[in-house]
Amino acid sequence: MRITAVRQTVYADLMERYENPIEHACDVGVGDEWVSVDGRRPEGLCLAAWSSMREFVEALARGEGNFYDGWMQNPKSAMVSCNDGFRPMSFYLEKIEN
Repeated sequence: MRITAVRQTVYADLMERYENPIEHACDVGVGDEWVSVDGRRPEGLCLAAWSSMREFVEALARGEGNFYDGWMQNPKSAMVSCNDGFRPMSFYLEKIEN
């Protein structure tokens, strides 16, 4: 299973209004990739991001797919976002052959 960080959105207005200033929020960058073996969390993948995608990764690893009756063009894939409300990263999950 390949996991690719494909886009990050930043909500500066929400950060200014609600977030305490922090120096370092996230190590994930657009284009970063990981490979999940047997549906396990790849080393180096953010735990918060993993919690958002785990069920999809595990399902795809079991051979499931076609989530929500045709949501994705590739039925063996999913698009998910991490749960950071200020700077969510979108991840493309796709089943790859070994």
